[in-house]
Amino acid sequence: MHSQYELTRHNSFAFPAICPAFYQPESLQELNDIVKQLPSPFYVLGEGSNTLFAEQTTTPILQPNFKGITVEEHDDFVLLSAKCGENWHELVNFCVENNYYGLENLALIPGSVGAAPVQNIGAYGTEIADIVEHVSWYEFETKKIRTLSKQACQFAYRDSIFKNSLANKGIIIEVTLRLSKKWQANLTYRDLDTLPIDASANDVFQKVIEIRQSKLPDHNKLPNAGSFFKNPVVAKQLYNKLLTNFPDMPAYPQENGTVKLAAGWLIEKSGLKGFRVGDVGVAQTQALVLVNYDSKNGQDIIKLAKYVQAQVQLKCDIFLQPEVRLLSSKGLFQLTQCKQV
Repeated sequence: MHSQYELTRHNSFAFPAICPAFYQPESLQELNDIVKQLPSPFYVLGEGSNTLFAEQTTTPILQPNFKGITVEEHDDFVLLSAKCGENWHELVNFCVENNYYGLENLALIPGSVGAAPVQNIGAYGTEIADIVEHVSWYEFETKKIRTLSKQACQFAYRDSIFKNSLANKGIIIEVTLRLSKKWQANLTYRDLDTLPIDASANDVFQKVIEIRQSKLPDHNKLPNAGSFFKNPVVAKQLYNKLLTNFPDMPAYPQENGTVKLAAGWLIEKSGLKGFRVGDVGVAQTQALVLVNYDSKNGQDIIKLAKYVQAQVQLKCDIFLQPEVRLLSSKGLFQLTQCKQV
């Protein structure tokens, strides 16, 4: 355990913050020992690519760093198990190199394997929920590992049971994925439909990397946490209303009759692409990304996020929910909808 631990390198926004107690177990024995003394409240952190430290001090932090990958071969598929501390993009690259198919559309998403199911990460027509076989979850109360099936994980859009009823009651130790040995490209999402129908897995992998690098600033050069807001899912009635004002609005009909809209497009239509206030701003290449030019205070991003929410609500009657997790000294918090804009 580290006391008064400096967290700048543990968040892709590069905000300085102090953690009163920082735990980084690398084995079950270490984790068992930590659980006995773990203060409350605390926060489970992956690689910090989807967390905003909103204050100069955080809660105590638990960052599990278990490593290892194993593969169970079957005739047409493999069950690949990766420990929570493995890097997500490196895992995707490993799978492409070994002809294990299903993850290629999720290339270059920053973060750890253990954090991926929590957020149900997704991109370019694929979510981790499509591929998960089960999750190994360590329960703090019993100090035992439970196996949670895909159904038990209660996956939804950027959501899971780990953000709800199981929040802070345990941590993901390992994720097991069911990956095919038979290649079938998923090219339905916009930007990937330019690839030929016979594109290889590596073609898709490289194309996703190319697209992401062209749209999303490198957090090592311009600190950010990728997509700051969730793509809103709205009722068909609201979609039809918006369509009269924005006939070119990109939209993705859902199975339940709702429609998913592109948050970045809505922000851009609200005139905020490239908008800057002080040392933070909206990225010039992708309006969905909020960037830190030179601020040392997470509150600057919070204020910017609220302004973006207000402008989109005013222009489109839609309240954008952050995808990034917001952490204060008292724990996670939400940005609430304005009554008046």
